[in-house]
Amino acid sequence: MRSKASGGQAPGTCSENQASRFGWSIASSAMAANPMRGDRERSGLLVDFGGVLTTSVWGSFADFCREKGLAEDAVLRMFREDPAALADLRQLETGRIEEEEFERRFAERLGLEDAADLIDSMFRGMKPCEPMVAAVRAARASGVHTGLVSNSWSTSHYDRAMLAELFDAAVISAEVGLHKPQPEIYLLASQRLGVEPEGCVFVDDLRENCAGAEGVGMTAILHRHVAATVGQLEQLLGFTVPAG
Repeated sequence: MRSKASGGQAPGTCSENQASRFGWSIASSAMAANPMRGDRERSGLLVDFGGVLTTSVWGSFADFCREKGLAEDAVLRMFREDPAALADLRQLETGRIEEEEFERRFAERLGLEDAADLIDSMFRGMKPCEPMVAAVRAARASGVHTGLVSNSWSTSHYDRAMLAELFDAAVISAEVGLHKPQPEIYLLASQRLGVEPEGCVFVDDLRENCAGAEGVGMTAILHRHVAATVGQLEQLLGFTVPAG
């Protein structure tokens, strides 16, 4: 997902994941992530970026589509229905094609004449989800090892100072040539964190990414509502997010 989100947070914008609200998901699996799986002591927290530490990626895409005069689910349907479009995204996420080439191809698929700054435009509506950022900060302050596992559309837009504040380790897909839900990316994140997979809790807003984490032994939380996710994290990892 796109990395750096800027600007203020509109009230309530990250209290509910809009992918769930609109019934949007790339996932074909009916798996429901089980946050109570396993009984080993947990000391690691791995989180996704877009849609977990930010407001909904799909909501931002819908805003982009409306601005361009497209159906609001045009981007979602493109990835769901066009294997070549999804293949291009995987190449972008793993650093195998440049942003400009992806933008050119994707604009053409959407029927748009202007591909300039397409990725920035698609993610412009995404804002920080402050309650989730606060939860990661509180987890790290309590002694939990924290890490980022992000399928990135770019490596140049991450707020590296923020990553250093929140995380002990960061695995960004384009920098390592892997993407979720490949097992290797979760194992690499676990290794960098210094916590065995069975000791890690993983949070993502896509079912297939949660399934990938569970496949290597992690406990997965499918993020839909901030309050529910934070409550599960507090229970599983034994920390408390300060009030306010």
